[in-house]
Amino acid sequence: MLTTNPFDDDKLREECGIFGVSGADGAAALTALGLHALQHRGQEAAGITSFDGTLFHTHRAMGHVAGNFDRDDVIRGLPGDVACGHVRYSTTGETALRNVQPLYADLSTGGFAIAHNGNISNAMKLRRELVRRGSIFQSTSDTETIIHLVATSNYRTLLDRFIDALKQVEGAYSLIVMTPEGMIACRDPLGIRPLVMGRLDGSVIFASETVALDVCGATFERAVEPGELVIVQGTEIRSIHPFQSVAPRPCIFEWVYFSRPDSIAGDQSVYSVRKEIGAQLAHEAPVDADLVIPVPDSGVPAAIGYAQASGIPFELGIIRSHYVGRTFIQPGDKVRHLGVKLKHNANRALIQGKKIVLIDDSIVRGTTSLKIVQMMREAGAAEVHMRIASPPTRHSCFYGVDTPERAKLLAAKLDLGGMTDFIHADSLSFVSIEGLYKALNAARGDAPSYCDACFTGDYPTTLTDHDETSPVDQFQLLAERVA
Repeated sequence: MLTTNPFDDDKLREECGIFGVSGADGAAALTALGLHALQHRGQEAAGITSFDGTLFHTHRAMGHVAGNFDRDDVIRGLPGDVACGHVRYSTTGETALRNVQPLYADLSTGGFAIAHNGNISNAMKLRRELVRRGSIFQSTSDTETIIHLVATSNYRTLLDRFIDALKQVEGAYSLIVMTPEGMIACRDPLGIRPLVMGRLDGSVIFASETVALDVCGATFERAVEPGELVIVQGTEIRSIHPFQSVAPRPCIFEWVYFSRPDSIAGDQSVYSVRKEIGAQLAHEAPVDADLVIPVPDSGVPAAIGYAQASGIPFELGIIRSHYVGRTFIQPGDKVRHLGVKLKHNANRALIQGKKIVLIDDSIVRGTTSLKIVQMMREAGAAEVHMRIASPPTRHSCFYGVDTPERAKLLAAKLDLGGMTDFIHADSLSFVSIEGLYKALNAARGDAPSYCDACFTGDYPTTLTDHDETSPVDQFQLLAERVA
């Protein structure tokens, strides 16, 4: 079977999107709306849990938010003025309903629902210890580890138990937790994964991106700070910082690809940053060409920036159909080729005889770039030059991004010349790590201000599970990272 989404299948997959609301009538409906805006962060499954003051109610389903949460009977089954939701693309654990979040458990303190964006990099070690102590896991998700750590903590209050649990985990997390006492939203001390807070009338809203606030009509208030816990109880909001303060390292790929371009991240417009990355790329890797063409849709802002900085006209040389989802066809060379064109097709009349610059956000395995270059040549392009709006991806991510093992990353196997030959381009260039930081109005010194490990190998935390597993265990771990 072959997906007709060949360009998107060779992208780094963001882990999840989370949304929570406290103090709003019809909280579940509002949460569904917010999840629609975050659908790009996870398209495998979705779930919503609500609380009506007495009982928790949950609906989880495989697939998109639309079709699962746009039905009146589903929303009516999620009463209450408090709710949280999750869209998922699995980075740990199998693709199964038992791993769809929010996860829920009845603890001695009452109901406990949790939605997690990120990845716990010592979850396997913690899980083994918890199982030895008698814990019985119901999923293969790393998120469930947090629930068991809370349940087995010796502290008295739920808040202290939750803090105790978080102090035992490493890696990346933005969390929204619902309990009978209220809602808690928090980020890991490094702030690797994003989380913002907004207001809608008298309600408080948390979301992975500001675009979810926009769609709901909420006003953006601020980002949840790295290492901060925001506790909402009724109309009362308080903030605590229970962890040792460290220099933040938010994921730099949020600005490159993960976030929607209409979001604000780190007080900067994602769209504007991507345009500036394209401008930096034009200064670093100029080329004599007739047209600048984006690989839709993620390459568009950088292509605009490249075109404006270089003076080369911007044109839509690849047309994307927005009416084709993950349609599957039977393999076979002829039908396979036609299936690819269902999703993207070359604008032949524009391209024929032209020297073109293709702009994309990244190269992972390289299979996408190979197909695009081939498509341009078949459409009659005289020259095809590839420019990438991120540095070469040479290292795997362990913080909630589904990255192929390093051996499958093109930039980890080949030098620039080898990559150029592999994709059959006339030339290939990537923006430098310095250029990427410059686009973000930052400088990469001895203490970088972003997590850029996928480019540099400079991981900001220990990687216990990765470092301690045997080759056989690593194979099993990779097998569970569903692509």
